[in-house]
Amino acid sequence: MSGQGGQDAKFFQRGKIQEFRAELEAAETKDKKFTKRKTVLKKIVANITMGNDMSPLFTDVVQCLGTPLLEIKKMVYLFLVCYGRQKADQLHLVIESFLQDCNDRNPLVRALAIRTMSYIPTPVVIEALTDQLRHCLRDRDPYVRKTAAICVAKLYAADPRKAEKGGFVEMLRDLLLDSNATVVANAVAALSEIGDRQDGVIFKLNLTVANKLLTALGESSEWGTIYILDSLLRYVPEKHEDAEMIAERVIVQLNHANSAVVLTAIKILLYLMNYMDNRKLMEYICRKMGPPLVTLLSSGPEVQYVALRNILLIIQRRPAVLKNDVKVFFCKYNDPIYVKLAKLEIMYRLAREENAREVLAELQEYASEVDIDFVRKAVRSIGRLAIKVQPAADACIQALLDLIDTKVSYVVQEAVIVIKDVFRRYPGKYEGIIPTLCQHLDLLDEPESKAAMIWIIGQFANRIDNADELMDDLTYTFLEEPTEVQLALLTAAVKLFIYKPHSDTTKALVHKVLKWTTEEVDNPDLRDRGFMYWRMLAINPTVAGEIVLAEKPAITTDADRMDRGALDQLLLHTGTLGSIYHKNPETFIRGATGKALTDSPALNPLSRQVLVPIARTNLPPTTINVPGPGPPEPSRAPGQAATGDLLQTDAPPPQNGTSADLTGTRSSESQESPEDGGDDDEAVPQAPASDPYAALDAAFGGYMADEPRPQNKDLLDMI
Repeated sequence: MSGQGGQDAKFFQRGKIQEFRAELEAAETKDKKFTKRKTVLKKIVANITMGNDMSPLFTDVVQCLGTPLLEIKKMVYLFLVCYGRQKADQLHLVIESFLQDCNDRNPLVRALAIRTMSYIPTPVVIEALTDQLRHCLRDRDPYVRKTAAICVAKLYAADPRKAEKGGFVEMLRDLLLDSNATVVANAVAALSEIGDRQDGVIFKLNLTVANKLLTALGESSEWGTIYILDSLLRYVPEKHEDAEMIAERVIVQLNHANSAVVLTAIKILLYLMNYMDNRKLMEYICRKMGPPLVTLLSSGPEVQYVALRNILLIIQRRPAVLKNDVKVFFCKYNDPIYVKLAKLEIMYRLAREENAREVLAELQEYASEVDIDFVRKAVRSIGRLAIKVQPAADACIQALLDLIDTKVSYVVQEAVIVIKDVFRRYPGKYEGIIPTLCQHLDLLDEPESKAAMIWIIGQFANRIDNADELMDDLTYTFLEEPTEVQLALLTAAVKLFIYKPHSDTTKALVHKVLKWTTEEVDNPDLRDRGFMYWRMLAINPTVAGEIVLAEKPAITTDADRMDRGALDQLLLHTGTLGSIYHKNPETFIRGATGKALTDSPALNPLSRQVLVPIARTNLPPTTINVPGPGPPEPSRAPGQAATGDLLQTDAPPPQNGTSADLTGTRSSESQESPEDGGDDDEAVPQAPASDPYAALDAAFGGYMADEPRPQNKDLLDMI
């Protein structure tokens, strides 16, 4: 192969159209073995590969179709694929050759012809393709049948009405029961592509066909295995036993050498676990999924990153999968930064009381790395660990103080940001470290860290002796600060005044900040807050203190968890771009169809309560019923199935605003289960399904515009 590739390199030279035409004409004489013709066509294909326009040679090249040599036919067909649409007015020259090759004795020629015709979706070719494709779908050779199966998907993309009217979708359904595994896999791939179209039929499997597909897995190629496994998402178990039986047959694919097959098998198992009630089997499946995921981390960095992004989703839904494998995610010195950051997030997710000490020691090592972004994330993870695992909070705070003593600017700033959250998580416990933070005030130059420090000073102004002096220094550059810092300064100044209302420095400070905020600042949020504080202080300082210094809710790790319904939906895209971006494909791919769990008697109650309805865009009825040549189509009622158990056409959306049964049952969202019990599928109380905006009409019923009223002059004089 390498020798042949080296010989073909000489063809990659820019040539002229006239020269190629002359060579093709010369090759028609004294070329019994077609050597000259083959050489010229190789030069033409090489020029197409380099981006040169060879379309003027269309009529000259298509004359070579009569050559019986397969290699020449391949090059001519490649030329037709490239320029067939562009030269649609000359395609009639090749239709006869297409039809001859579709009936050739050689199955390779038959498959090549039918495949090339499907790549040229022009009316002339599609008309000729229809009958030939029907014959090829029943061809005696499996290679031709598997090629024809993919051609049906291309025909459907070009002309859905002709494909449905010609019965090609039903013929694809029949190929699912073919004796050849490759044919079955290609039929599944074609039906999946058609089913994923917004205007396509809905591809669903029943238990009998699902078992037949699983039988074909043993003889399928890697890509065929992926297609077949992926199609099992279209099977909705009606009984717990059905889901458990299929899961037991899929679980052997976790030992496959191909990482894509492994991730697809994991996706199917996670999907089927929503329809199981056998806790022992679910725990067994979780244990079996762990080692293959760990094995993926020994691959290259790109595969590692894909695996890590998928693992991040999996452990949020099924924490038991990797709960004892946190050491596997410790970073190596030669890991790329994107792999390190992904591992860092997973380490935090897997941290618990039993392994918190090991995780903290590892994070402290990372905090001394050279990569600034990685160090920032490591320092922030130490603070998040303190918030998540209470017994480890003391050690985490001590680690943060040690990092602050290094006086490295970006380390100190990240530490201040997370310590603010630690104060809210454990009120009254760690305020003794505030003087240490105040000593490093000069190192803070980023908005987020400065705002965090200002919040600490304002919140604990009664415990900081020189809080008024610190605030006076910080407000010196008030008008030049970003909005985030200005908002923090405004609130901190008001808190300081409420704590120390009799201090002249405090009075002057709050008056100055409020005046700047209401008169010299353009930001409406900042200005409105300034007016609000001024009004509260002027009318009733006591109430203002109760509002501004109200008890803050404790920080929790709830915000780190993804919504259960969205998580179930994302796990249906395991191993795809959606699992890497952590977004559903329909949000970043135009025309993509969303996926969601489908309701059935076997679906566990918690998953049923967080079902996400998926709306399919339906073509208007006039698009389907356009009158055309041939006998009139039999009409059918809306929602009536087009075929049997496998394929259903879209019904018009119900008028009552609910989704159709085949896209899932609409359900109100429920609260997410606790993180430690993320794989708990027991039911939770269901919230009433009502319009969240129904009460808005009465929300402002008694509202009247503020009337001018006399202000508290003594208080105004005071501030």
